[in-house]
Amino acid sequence: QVQLVESGGGLVQPGGSLRLSCAASGFSFSSYSMGWFRLAPGKERQFVAAISWSSITTYDLESAKGRFTISRDNAKNQVYLQMNSLIPDDTAVYYCSAGRWPRPDDYWGQGTQVTVSS
Repeated sequence: QVQLVESGGGLVQPGGSLRLSCAASGFSFSSYSMGWFRLAPGKERQFVAAISWSSITTYDLESAKGRFTISRDNAKNQVYLQMNSLIPDDTAVYYCSAGRWPRPDDYWGQGTQVTVSS
């Protein structure tokens, strides 16, 4: 079956950085768009970023504002989210996803917690 397994979350101070990883299996990874969404308590799930099979990228500039970078390695079936200059409002569970461009939502991982706090 399709599996998406996130890793790399944790506690980080404001201004710090984290690199999230997502290991994918059970589908043709290189033909799918991949994405990251996040969910904070009491809020709706928010789109963060997506990357197509050809590495076209799109971001939620309202939240990321150039601080986040999504990338993929098709040879490893991995997608990444590099997060720099983190702020407390970035605190959320971050979910890896797979599907169609530009809002992949067919498959979901279980999420990894990111907490930005001093």
